[in-house]
Amino acid sequence: MSTNHDAAPADARPPPAARAKAIGGRGPGARLPRSRAREFALQALYQHLVGGNDAADIDEFTRGLAGFHKADAAHYQTLLHGCIGAAADIDALIVPLLDRQLIAISPIERATMWIGVYEFQHCPDVPWRVVLNECIELAKEFGGTDGHKYVNAMLNALAPRLRAAEVAADRARAAP
Repeated sequence: MSTNHDAAPADARPPPAARAKAIGGRGPGARLPRSRAREFALQALYQHLVGGNDAADIDEFTRGLAGFHKADAAHYQTLLHGCIGAAADIDALIVPLLDRQLIAISPIERATMWIGVYEFQHCPDVPWRVVLNECIELAKEFGGTDGHKYVNAMLNALAPRLRAAEVAADRARAAP
């Protein structure tokens, strides 16, 4: 995995509108390699969910997209193959929290939640708040109008279970 910990302070990152323009290298604004990896992983997972495409075919196609060279390729690969491989386990964590059938969840929201849950479970070098914020931004940039709120609620509900010590320590520091 990359040593980029995505720990840039919020004020050092471009605003969401500038970040959206930077997707795929189409505009100004600095994007962290792991943020780009998540964007490409989201697109790839969408292809898997909607088209049922094979991970290897999706991987090959995605690596040829404009701007991929700016992404953390190792993190992208980990997310794509990890999420697809653990899909049933991830869904098993998500489903009890849903207010609707899994089939009714937008593929963008579902893929974004897959990324968040997978990173909570398998990427301890990425702080839980970074995972949460990155997934909210993905849902804002690619999802429906209020999809980010749903992703936020779901991942906020799972974070204390999947990153118990880290979440508790954060909340203890924030308590008056």
